[in-house]
Amino acid sequence: MGYRIMGVVNVTPDSFSDGGAFSDADSAVAHGLRLAFEGADLLDIGGESTRPGAAAVDADEECARVLPVIAGIHAADPAIRISVDTSKAAVAAAALDAGASYVNDVTALRGDPDMAALVAERGADVCLMHMRGTPRTMQAEAVYDDVVEDVKAFLHERIETAVAAGIALERIEVDPGIGFAKTIDHNLALLDDLHALTALGRPIVLGTSRKSFLGRITGRETAERMPATLATVVMGLERGAEVFRVHDVAPARDALAVAAATLARRWPTPTTTTTTTTT
Repeated sequence: MGYRIMGVVNVTPDSFSDGGAFSDADSAVAHGLRLAFEGADLLDIGGESTRPGAAAVDADEECARVLPVIAGIHAADPAIRISVDTSKAAVAAAALDAGASYVNDVTALRGDPDMAALVAERGADVCLMHMRGTPRTMQAEAVYDDVVEDVKAFLHERIETAVAAGIALERIEVDPGIGFAKTIDHNLALLDDLHALTALGRPIVLGTSRKSFLGRITGRETAERMPATLATVVMGLERGAEVFRVHDVAPARDALAVAAATLARRWPTPTTTTTTTTT
């Protein structure tokens, strides 16, 4: 089974998981290169926290955080694919100039009226994520008739909008937004019925790494949620996710390798059988 691992590199002082751990460019570049060595297919560089209640960061500050990291990783190894985690067109444009080729937009192109045209013009890959409100307000908007169907309908509309803006369909991926304007029950329902989103026809990005709902289930602090994260990664693969956004790349790589090998027995690759006749 095909899958990709997106390694998280937060260049922020206030991210929920590792805020401040890689706030200077040199340590963030070294961390990104280490994640690539451990098996990340894509590095997601973010300069603005999107944790619940997080304050907004202006474009200049966000660029100052992410551009040296993107440029440093790209200079060290141009073969490493880089994503910029931003909803601002100015930041995305500068990041694409610095070596990124993928835009991970938590607002699904709604946060900046110039983002869709930029992505289309530059031929970048893009991830459209489901969220309501802003990181500061989103948890107050976690009300759904049917969370799976509501998220599916939202992502379908955003795909259509992106294509209408000139973004090639094959460059679009979708993220159900685990933890973004979702209660614990919403998160579990989406994870359980993730396969429903495969009807959208686009790769599903799953971002569950170290999130608070895992802490509520296990009682573990943020840094201790890697085993719980791996459980969601394996379930996500079985339910149709293709891209896994994680902080702990090496353990996720191993978990996915074993899960994929096991699932391959369920859906084996067709082989040609040769019959030998003896006389």
